[in-house]
Amino acid sequence: MKKNFFSNIELKQEAQQRRLLLKMTTASMLGMGLPLSGTVNAMSGLVKMPPIPENVLNPVAALERLMKGNERYVTNNSTPLNFKDERFDLVRGQNPFACILSCSDSRVSPEFCFDEQRGDLFVARVAGNYITTDFIATLEYAAAVLHVPLIMVLGHESCGAIKAAIDATDNYEQFPGHIQSIATALTPAVRAVRKTPHYVGNNRYFDIVKKNVVLNVEELRKQPPILSQLVDSKKLKIVGGVYHLNTGKVELIA
Repeated sequence: MKKNFFSNIELKQEAQQRRLLLKMTTASMLGMGLPLSGTVNAMSGLVKMPPIPENVLNPVAALERLMKGNERYVTNNSTPLNFKDERFDLVRGQNPFACILSCSDSRVSPEFCFDEQRGDLFVARVAGNYITTDFIATLEYAAAVLHVPLIMVLGHESCGAIKAAIDATDNYEQFPGHIQSIATALTPAVRAVRKTPHYVGNNRYFDIVKKNVVLNVEELRKQPPILSQLVDSKKLKIVGGVYHLNTGKVELIA
């Protein structure tokens, strides 16, 4: 019995080592030339190994990985979820490779639509995917403390918060409780896309969804003191995308 107990421990350790080697190999491919000296030194005990080595990416590689994950999701080739192996890594901490500011809509789940596991994405969600002081602080934490190289503002088709903002701005509709504060926060995007005769059906609605993403991306890129400095030094990339409900595809728009 005792022998079998230690044999099981050794097998688990071997499995963890194999997984670690696979992660480091993946990192070398996705890193697009990113130096791996820190990871190599970590294997010899000189430097602390990050919880998930393949998440140590530069901004360009991080965006490439995010979009390739979305391609797998769209084509129904998502990687099978594996919660058992990842728990060992995540107990030691977190080092996500991307931060997503997305809408709270239940139809949009960032981990699913980018085909990522727990620990890969640092996600902040609010109806209408817009920034407030609290959300800026959250994104600053991701960038400055967790060293996330990529932030994506993710909007989506048929956003209810955007619809409320359109009704409030165009038709002076009032909403109960604190819902009105969301509509008010999204008003700049509605006003930026004026009603004109060329708009047919929901075209203006979708343009406002995109404009809201673009405005928030622009605001984050110039947000002092942390985000703007990291963007200027090329250590952080901030982009915008829109999730299409009918296909699952994320369209980069900013």
